[in-house]
Amino acid sequence: MIHRMPITRRAALAGLGTVLAAPAIRPSFAQAAPIRVGVLHSLSGTMAISETALRDTVLMMVEWINGRGGLLGRRVEAVVVDPASNWPLFAEKARELLAVSKVDVTFGCWTSVSRKSVLPVFEELNGMLFYPVQYEGEEESKNIFYTGAAPNQQAIPAVEYLMSADGGEAKRIALLGTDYVYPRTTNRILRAFLNSKGIPDADIMEEYTPFGHSDWQGIVSRVKRFAGEGKKTAIVSTINGDANVPFYRELGNQGIKAEDIPSVAFSVGEEELAGIDARPLVGHLAAWNYFMSVDSPVNTEFKAMWQAYIKNPRRVTNDPMEATYTGFKMWTQAVTQAGTTNVDAVRTAMIGQKVDAPSGFNQEMRANHHLTKPVMIGEIQADGQFNTVWKTPTVIAAENWSPFIPENANRRRG
Repeated sequence: MIHRMPITRRAALAGLGTVLAAPAIRPSFAQAAPIRVGVLHSLSGTMAISETALRDTVLMMVEWINGRGGLLGRRVEAVVVDPASNWPLFAEKARELLAVSKVDVTFGCWTSVSRKSVLPVFEELNGMLFYPVQYEGEEESKNIFYTGAAPNQQAIPAVEYLMSADGGEAKRIALLGTDYVYPRTTNRILRAFLNSKGIPDADIMEEYTPFGHSDWQGIVSRVKRFAGEGKKTAIVSTINGDANVPFYRELGNQGIKAEDIPSVAFSVGEEELAGIDARPLVGHLAAWNYFMSVDSPVNTEFKAMWQAYIKNPRRVTNDPMEATYTGFKMWTQAVTQAGTTNVDAVRTAMIGQKVDAPSGFNQEMRANHHLTKPVMIGEIQADGQFNTVWKTPTVIAAENWSPFIPENANRRRG
């Protein structure tokens, strides 16, 4: 059973108009209207296991910026809503944030289906959304800044690693995903990539399950049979949300060890592992652009900042939290440079913003609204942390239009 950490610093807030501000309000703030930051993350439903920590990260950053005197001499307030893992509700809550609460910027969404749901609203009302999670690419909106990874910054390097000598020289790949746009599009890209490397469709297994899926016995059994046909096999997981808990439990139940059938996950980090007995999963992999275990001065500061805010040593940091932190800092820099929170002016100022990120790398916002990012492969440890076994020596520019999708042949990338 997943152990949900108690939220000691902030209660789970739902509904429009719930406003959180830093407790210390400086006298200079009183003369100007506050700058309002929308927080659009699921605090209930199947995605709460992943998204609640992102809500907390935004609140931490609001407290941080107010402690530095606010922005443009104004206090920053967070307006928190709960779209409850309900994709149409994401659009409703986005419209409320923009049209009623008049937020200046929004940090939110995890799944691509939630992002696709809100995108028309942000474009119609000219809002600004920071999206902090790895995704399938195939998108570029002037109203969204994508601070998570594109496929060439996560999925493709992970599969290359599995096929390498260090990664076990996999010759067969089982693509297991939740049934929505991110896994299906990512796996379309990965299938084309694998074909280009000489792996035929017969050596690629592909299965999808609904959000919240809990019965993995049959699928894991099929993976074992697939792997028993004589070629080294690996699992590539685009399973999202709380379905990961029974999936990993079933791997353990059926005795699937990393040395036999390694699994690399794109949506499982420290937060998802926090309530699982990770000992049977030691050696399985995840591909991200940040791990809590990264040794860098900025990461040391980030983790200390998180603990000072959350006051719970069991609450971990993870990749989407780092992307939220980095995006928030870039936004504050752009607002300061523009001298206004006007979306059009801040959008222009965002391009070229750089931040020394907890990943240990200086990251830059490019003209395609995507960050440059390092790529890291980590092995699960018994304590639920990751040991980095491979990483890129430099940051990688995002290819949000994948060359492995034929329709993208004439599109601009990077």
